[in-house]
Amino acid sequence: MADEIDTRVTPSFHPDTVRAIVEYDDDTASILAGAEAALTEAYIGVGRVHDAREAGKRNPAWNEAAALIETQNFADKMTANLAKRFDSATANLTRVIEGLERDLSQPIEGGGVGAMAGEIRAYVHALPEGQRMGFINRAIEAGDTRTVGACLGGPAYLCGLTPEMQTALLRVHHEKSNPRMAKQLRAAKAGLELLGERGGLIFKEMEKGVGAKQAKVQQLRAAKAAAEKSFVV
Repeated sequence: MADEIDTRVTPSFHPDTVRAIVEYDDDTASILAGAEAALTEAYIGVGRVHDAREAGKRNPAWNEAAALIETQNFADKMTANLAKRFDSATANLTRVIEGLERDLSQPIEGGGVGAMAGEIRAYVHALPEGQRMGFINRAIEAGDTRTVGACLGGPAYLCGLTPEMQTALLRVHHEKSNPRMAKQLRAAKAGLELLGERGGLIFKEMEKGVGAKQAKVQQLRAAKAAAEKSFVV
């Protein structure tokens, strides 16, 4: 699929757009598999609508209007299937993001216990307010788990931090300690954003595949339905 190019279909649906996500690699491919599959189906589906349109032109039993209506009927079915696929992929990525966010926000257990931890917290609390977060950030970067555990493993006020400050530092610590998980979260968010952007193109691309505006097809359907009433016994 990656090597096949259909010039009738927007490249925005090509699965290579998922693989172009910066964080796409062996660690994130499984997380992004649903988004990749959704775009692949969209790429193929729109191409099939173009194929159907050309086949309709070759059907001797159909005039232009009939071919247009049948092509639109096919496009509607494809659109419904793609909407389900995009919704499913979106829901799955949302669950992944929620789980990773939860894991990267877990409190540090047991790090704030002991006399040394108390001394560390007292030292940090005595620092000027504008220096406390910087001190803890440097400890995180240095991998100083004793200092990080003391400052983030107990109540925020013991270090002179607000709960919001401690939460932000805790997130930095988890991302530093779990780079693979942090990368997966970035990939999942990028995939979710991509699905949102590409999903909005489905109707436009289907309209191009059908070769007419929805309003025109609806008028033809209405005229067909009205004419068929004359054949009801």
